[in-house]
Amino acid sequence: MSQRIRKAVFPVAGLGTRFLPATKTVPKEMLPIIDRPLIQYAVDEAIEAGCDTLVFVTNRYKHAVADYFDKAYELEDKLQAAGKLEQLELVRNPLPPGVRAVFVTQTEALGLGHAVLCAKPVIGNEPFAVILPDDLIWNRGAGALKQMADAAEASGASVIAVQDVERENTGSYGIVATDEFRGRQGRIRAIVEKPSPADAPSTLAVVGRYVLSPRIFGLLEGTTPGSGGEIQLTDAIAALLVEEAVDAYRFQGTRFDCGTHLGLIGATIRYALDHEKLSEAAQGMMRDALNEMGVRELE
Repeated sequence: MSQRIRKAVFPVAGLGTRFLPATKTVPKEMLPIIDRPLIQYAVDEAIEAGCDTLVFVTNRYKHAVADYFDKAYELEDKLQAAGKLEQLELVRNPLPPGVRAVFVTQTEALGLGHAVLCAKPVIGNEPFAVILPDDLIWNRGAGALKQMADAAEASGASVIAVQDVERENTGSYGIVATDEFRGRQGRIRAIVEKPSPADAPSTLAVVGRYVLSPRIFGLLEGTTPGSGGEIQLTDAIAALLVEEAVDAYRFQGTRFDCGTHLGLIGATIRYALDHEKLSEAAQGMMRDALNEMGVRELE
């Protein structure tokens, strides 16, 4: 698999129950970090990696993501009339020329593997990326997916993003066992979904970035549904290991699990501190808040 990826899949059909009541009307992928929703950061990362076809796997009730990438004629007219040209450009062009958005409906919530399989008619027989927008990866250099796409193109292997976690947290992740790493890359020998700390083969956890061979679709079609009738992407990757090379990749960057409250808070702080216009003011606000908390604790 030495072909460069051109297509990326974004599974966005989840209900975001951790963030209720906000996600009753606002999909979690549309929750903002500063002034952009999570989905925009994921899309920008895919485009930087060379993707020009973005496949959003959604459900029949969630329209906000599609609306975000569609035209907003009334809003655009008002911004134009008010002379707010900078804001108009942001609203008018969430995607650059030559990049298309395709929306696919996942009729039942049958797991991440099933969501990826729903994208098969659009992906066809070529390697592709999967990005989970919940996992926001901050880096001042190349984005995580570009790093992985470069590695996949060079090695010909599928590539999965990993990071080290505490052993007591292995039950929250897919965990891989690898051969020795060369630089940031190591060949995967085994992958297990959410093992207990005692049974985990390592502490290398899979996070929400994948560059996958199209062979994964056939394996997903043959994957037996597990708990709750869900088709696990991890099970199909385990089967892929038997047939093709799959590498773990320790990406450069900081990952924020924005599917959790603390992850969303952490990402907001990091992006505020790195923001050209907001950094100095954000630092001052944080210092003031911490000082105020310290005074209260002393009292």
